[in-house]
Amino acid sequence: MNMVSLQDLTVAFCGNRTASALNQVSLELGEGEVLGLLGESGSGKSVTLRTLLRLYPERNTRISGHIRVDGRDVLALKGRDLELYRGGTVSMVFQEPGLAFDPVYTIGQQITEAIRVHEAIDEQAARRQALHMLDRVQIPQAERRYDAYPNELSGGMRQRAMIALALACKPKLLLADEPTTALDASVQIQILLLLRELQQETGMSVIFVTHDIGAAVEVADRIAVMYAGRIVEQGPVAQIVHQPRHPYTAGLLASSVGMENRGKPLLAVPGSPPDLACLPPGCSFAPRCASADEQCHRERPPVLNRGNESLACFHPVLPFPEAA
Repeated sequence: MNMVSLQDLTVAFCGNRTASALNQVSLELGEGEVLGLLGESGSGKSVTLRTLLRLYPERNTRISGHIRVDGRDVLALKGRDLELYRGGTVSMVFQEPGLAFDPVYTIGQQITEAIRVHEAIDEQAARRQALHMLDRVQIPQAERRYDAYPNELSGGMRQRAMIALALACKPKLLLADEPTTALDASVQIQILLLLRELQQETGMSVIFVTHDIGAAVEVADRIAVMYAGRIVEQGPVAQIVHQPRHPYTAGLLASSVGMENRGKPLLAVPGSPPDLACLPPGCSFAPRCASADEQCHRERPPVLNRGNESLACFHPVLPFPEAA
């Protein structure tokens, strides 16, 4: 059974103008699988995760399509069921833990409170469980850090504490929203390896959002590439990295820094992402694509599927034979 199933998920934010943040996103994630969501800022990666947690207010958000997580209809959850779903079934590691933690409560208080909301145990038992999680994410002197406020921890320690909070109630699905962006290179590697180790130990499914291709390669089993609120390509990590088919994916890979292009000019993807409140009628990437023709500007390319791979492009870099 799939842990996550999204079908034609569309999310629009209403205000002076209506911005289409997600456009008919269809995605499946198996049990114990790690999916990397890759793309530029504003492509819809974080919106996908926050929609899975139902974090957007209903008054100015329009959501259509279907979201099923662990066999449950997420859009139908209300009240206490929604509270238990958040943290119990699905949990999230936010990009900036300094903002995600409440500054007036200690790290330990916040982890303990989350445990007690989801489990019928007393405060002492919850404290022991919280201390175990702080130990598990390799925070030194866990008892001392338990009583520390978020501002008293370094960036790397706060991120580890954020992971401890997210995993405290043993979720089946972990959403990681660029968890290493604000950290230095050595700490980034430590956090990535820690996440992968914890995922393999617990068997949970993970959706990992990043704009760093190297991070996706380290963590993910499969990669989905997003552009303008739509998944334009997905497949196994090796296929996406070594044989990208969508021109946007190829452009992202070409614009990354590596030893093989040392001393050479950096090849950036030309142009800028489209205005989500005024998307073009055809392929959203067409204005930036060297291979685009009249059809690309006029029609939106359909999504072709073959096994666990998909592609939405009229003129792929490499052929994509559609499944019979």
